[in-house]
Amino acid sequence: MGKEYKYRTSFTYEGKRYFVKADTKADLAVRKAMKLRDLEEGKIVITGNTTVEEWALKCVETYKTNQKEITHDKYLNRLKHCILEQIGSMRLRDVKPLHCQNVLNLQRGKSKTQINEVYSMLQLIFKKAVANNLILSNPAENIEKPLGTRKSRRSITETERTHIMKVARADRRYYLYLLMLQCSCRPSEAAEAMGKDIILMDGMPMLHIRATKNDHSDRFVPIPDDLYQLIKKTPKNEYIAQYSTGKKIDEANRYRLWTYFKRDLNISMGCKMRRNRLIPPYPVAPDLVPYCLRHTYCTDLARMEIDIRIAQKLMGHSDISLTANIYTNLMDSDIVEIAKKHFGGTQGVTLKSRKVPKQTRIILKRKQDDCKIKTL
Repeated sequence: MGKEYKYRTSFTYEGKRYFVKADTKADLAVRKAMKLRDLEEGKIVITGNTTVEEWALKCVETYKTNQKEITHDKYLNRLKHCILEQIGSMRLRDVKPLHCQNVLNLQRGKSKTQINEVYSMLQLIFKKAVANNLILSNPAENIEKPLGTRKSRRSITETERTHIMKVARADRRYYLYLLMLQCSCRPSEAAEAMGKDIILMDGMPMLHIRATKNDHSDRFVPIPDDLYQLIKKTPKNEYIAQYSTGKKIDEANRYRLWTYFKRDLNISMGCKMRRNRLIPPYPVAPDLVPYCLRHTYCTDLARMEIDIRIAQKLMGHSDISLTANIYTNLMDSDIVEIAKKHFGGTQGVTLKSRKVPKQTRIILKRKQDDCKIKTL
C-alpha cells in the first residue's frame, strides 16, 4: 500500500487532469505549483507514481512513430475511449491484473479486431513500463480476451448495384461510394481523393490512391469510363467527394453520411413513406455496409479472373491472404461459370461432382497457400 496523504487536490492542464497529494495544506499548494511549473516547462518526471494516462501518451509518442497521421489519430482515439477513460487516472504502480481484465471485458461483443487492438495497447503500455523500470511486472500479462464478433463482408447484389449507382451519381457527397465500388478505395482513401489524383497513363484514366493505411495502399487504379466522365472535370485542389460547401467528408461525418445514403437507397428501391418517414419493411438489407462496396470490387476482379497478385496490388493489401479470402469466397454461380468457360462446357462439371478440375476445387477452398492460389 502507498502512503496515505491527508490532503489532495486536482487541476486541469491542456485538457488533462492531474492529482496532487500532501500532508499539509501548505505543502499541497507548493506541490501543485511545482507540478504546474513542470508541466509548463515540459519537465514531467516519469516514475511509478505517473498516471496511466501520462505514461500511455508518452509511450505512444515514443514507440509508435511509424504510424501515418490518420492511423495515429484513430489509435489515440481508441486508446482514450477504451483504456484511459477506465484507468487513465490511476498511478502505474497501482494497476492490478484485475483492472486490466476489466478494461478488456468491456470490449465483449465488439469486433475481434477492436478487442485485439485494445489488448495490444495494454501490452504496449505495461511492457514498456516494465522495460523502463517504472513497475516490477506487467499487470496485463495474463489477461484473457473476451468473446468478440467477426464482421462478415459480402458482395452486393445486382439489384443493389443498380440502385447504388443511380443514387450515388445524383449527389456529389455520395461519390465516396462510387470510388469504393469502382476504384477499390477504402473510406478514408475515397475521402482524400482529389482532382489532382485523376491522371492519364498511356491514355488510360487512372486514380492515384494515396496511402492512408500502409505503404502498400499507395497505388494507381483504373477508372471505369462512366465514372471518369462524371469526375474528370474535378478541379485539382478539390475533393472528388465533398459537401456542397466544398468541405471534406471526414471520419466523424462518414457514419452520418451512410445513414443518409441508406435512406435515399431505400426510397430508390421503393420503400413506402408517410410524413417524410420511411415505413418498414425496408428494402435495403441490414447487412449492407460501406465495405461491401470495396469487397464487391475485389469479387469482380475474381469473376474477371484477374491474377490474384494484380488484385492484391489494386486492392492495396499488404498480405495476399487478405485478397485470397475474397477470391475464395465466390458464389456457386460464379464457380459454375468458370467451370463452363474453362472445363468442358455445360456438361460434366457440377459442384458436387468428384471430377471437378483441380483449379476449380482450389477456388472453392478458403485461405489457401500462395502457391496454390497462383494456379488461378
